[in-house]
Amino acid sequence: MLKLSGRKCIVVGAGKVAASKIKGLLACGARLTVVSPEAGKRIHAYARAGQLVWRRKSFSPRDLGGAFLVIAATDSPAVNAAVFHSCQTRKILCNSVDDPTHCDFFYPAVVRRGPLQIAISTGGCSPALAARLRKDLSREFGPEWSVFVEHLADLRQQILRTALSSQRERLLNKIATPKAFRAFVRARASRTRTRSL
Repeated sequence: MLKLSGRKCIVVGAGKVAASKIKGLLACGARLTVVSPEAGKRIHAYARAGQLVWRRKSFSPRDLGGAFLVIAATDSPAVNAAVFHSCQTRKILCNSVDDPTHCDFFYPAVVRRGPLQIAISTGGCSPALAARLRKDLSREFGPEWSVFVEHLADLRQQILRTALSSQRERLLNKIATPKAFRAFVRARASRTRTRSL
């Protein structure tokens, strides 16, 4: 749950696994550099569109200049370990894919519903379990949650502007209950039916 918008992030590697990490970093607004002698079609497309900088070369510790966060995602454990150790000496956060001992942080499996994010992590012990739980939670938390959370943001601002400080906590808790969610979904469904008549 790091704010990466505008921060320089580096991915070392440009294969299938790297591409999934790249997609997530771009979605977070990171300023992204990819270091790899070769790259797949998706990375080529991102580079052509100006969404990232692709350095067509093998990794060197000099590539880490100014980085906030680094992902080591090559198919070589030795290269990934070298990236991690170079990051350690420079105090840069690093995740070496599928190698928990060479990670400062772990990628959670995430369910995203607009501003709502539910992150599941097993601390690198079982990414497969995290992925299964993400699927389960994806079914439980449907697209209506995105609209509900945005609705809560509006209500929260209204409460903070108008309610007495002694009432705020009670009101903020009341609008975030399961009962409030069900009422919101019913009201929204009713408005949709009315518009379609």
